[in-house]
Amino acid sequence: MLQALRGYAEHHHFTLDVIDIDLDETLVARYDELVPVLVGTKNGGPPRQLCHYFLDANSVDAFLAE
Repeated sequence: MLQALRGYAEHHHFTLDVIDIDLDETLVARYDELVPVLVGTKNGGPPRQLCHYFLDANSVDAFLAE
């Protein structure tokens, strides 16, 4: 998923944070079986789960176009 996201950096400005969910009980409870998971936030809005396991290009494209 990280490799696929790097291709988006050529056309979009974003920050990517890689977080080890095992270090946060709240994140383990939320995403335990969904790792890796991609969550996006925009303009201080709430986090939104975009995809898990593999990059969902349609979901990421829609999120970035908003």
